[in-house]
Amino acid sequence: MTTSNPARHPQRVIGLTGGIGMGKTTVSDYLATVHHIPVLDADIFAREAVQPGAVALAELVDRYGSGVLLPDGSLNRHRLGDIIFSSPAERLWVEQRIHPYVRDRLTEAMQTPLLRTSPIVVMVIPLLFEARMTDLVTETWVIRCTEDQQLQRLIQRDHLSFEQAQARMNSQMAIQKKLARADVVLDNTSTPDHLYQQIDRYIAEYSQQVTIPRGS
Repeated sequence: MTTSNPARHPQRVIGLTGGIGMGKTTVSDYLATVHHIPVLDADIFAREAVQPGAVALAELVDRYGSGVLLPDGSLNRHRLGDIIFSSPAERLWVEQRIHPYVRDRLTEAMQTPLLRTSPIVVMVIPLLFEARMTDLVTETWVIRCTEDQQLQRLIQRDHLSFEQAQARMNSQMAIQKKLARADVVLDNTSTPDHLYQQIDRYIAEYSQQVTIPRGS
């Protein structure tokens, strides 16, 4: 008698990225709430890396002084942003202290029972390419919008001046280079519904795959 079991598909780990202010949170929230896919957010781990008491925060204070702290002892992210987004050398120095922690936390999280057994996991990593974390994912999704849309969204969301927003945009890899390395491109130049339809389509393409019987 021959028995068969469905072959388990390799786990799909989506690396979600794009330029700052292009809609990563909108996409990840939709994937989590509508498609019920676990989401890991690199920004959360990056904040953990510089919380009060962390080694990285002490190093920041040693380098930049207590002016990078708020009265409660937590990091003044706005002040640090002004420093690193005006100096590529300083940005690199800071990233070298934060990115290893983020990588370790993402790797650890993937070992939890829930994520280890989930057919799909999303990792939201703003600097996926810049931080060389593509080895953590099986595919890359890049969100795009126009430069004008990106600028206006960033100014409104973070209450920045034009110059501050432009500096943050310029600090990242050009979106054209990210798009060239993408497995999936999500167009966020139109309505939310248009964006959601694209997400639904790319998730459905995976769900419609047929398992292959394995006999013995």
